[in-house]
Amino acid sequence: MRLLLIADTHLPKRAKALPEQVWTEVAAADVVIHAGDWVDVALLDELEKRSARLIGVFGNNDHGVLRERLPEVARVELDGVRLAVIHETGAGRGRENRCDRWFPDDDVLVFGHSHIPWDSTTARCLRLLNPGSPTDRRRQPHHTCMTVEITDGRLGAVELHRIERAAGG
Repeated sequence: MRLLLIADTHLPKRAKALPEQVWTEVAAADVVIHAGDWVDVALLDELEKRSARLIGVFGNNDHGVLRERLPEVARVELDGVRLAVIHETGAGRGRENRCDRWFPDDDVLVFGHSHIPWDSTTARCLRLLNPGSPTDRRRQPHHTCMTVEITDGRLGAVELHRIERAAGG
């Protein structure tokens, strides 16, 4: 199973559209996960149409219809891997301990908010993944997204992808 992880798209404020490279990854993914800060419901609608399966949460910049249609926390089991999605986990310092307490029954936590790619494993073996942003790199050198492979109930390859050029931003 191939997952595409994205977050912090901030459309249309930070870019006019998702980069074509991301849409290519959407088409190749069995599951697309968006960890919040969509900003405009049009992207949610488009991802629902173009994704085989979409899992998303709202972020601190999402209001109105986005908060009505999306949860703050999403939990799903994918091929035996227990996955949770949330937008914000707080400061980087202490994140692993905090997330171990907050998500004691999960194997993987996907989050966003910082726009900083993150891949770590907690003391309890919870994998923490932040794909960065495909449209608003802030102080990061590149726009990014992440792909994850799940095989036979185990997390496999996790790959951070550099987005060559964000559309309109």
